[in-house]
Amino acid sequence: MPVSAETTIDINKIREVLPHRYPFLLIDRITYVEPGLKARGYKNVTTNEPFFQGHFPGNPVMPGVLIVEAVAQLGCFTMLSKDEYKEMIGLFAGIDGVRFKKPVYPGDKLELSCELVKLKGPIGKFKGEARVDGELVAEAEVLFALAPKPKDRKI
Repeated sequence: MPVSAETTIDINKIREVLPHRYPFLLIDRITYVEPGLKARGYKNVTTNEPFFQGHFPGNPVMPGVLIVEAVAQLGCFTMLSKDEYKEMIGLFAGIDGVRFKKPVYPGDKLELSCELVKLKGPIGKFKGEARVDGELVAEAEVLFALAPKPKDRKI
């Protein structure tokens, strides 16, 4: 799928690139992408998210690790939207410098951004941020590895 920086990418096109599916696909729309370099997108955090059932009853807060996962998925899309990587998958290889600044609640629009910091062969690092109403809620450096798509496994 050719992708340009001017493209707004909806959930159907995101699903063509990323292997994630509900309830673990954590991006609703991508609003800007430079394949292999940087991207912006968002997740509308709804009260129906399955993680709110237990995190926390009476005080629903989006788990911080899922905010970082959303940033990682955006970074994965950024790499896999580049033609040379379209037959690859992105693997989460690590995180550095994670900081959670503010909680994310049902009804928030989680604004995501990532920018490639380093790429050496199939291993790389993105700097990612998550914001709500323009305020920083989380930041992290996400390490990833690109690998060939695996064959489907029967479970």
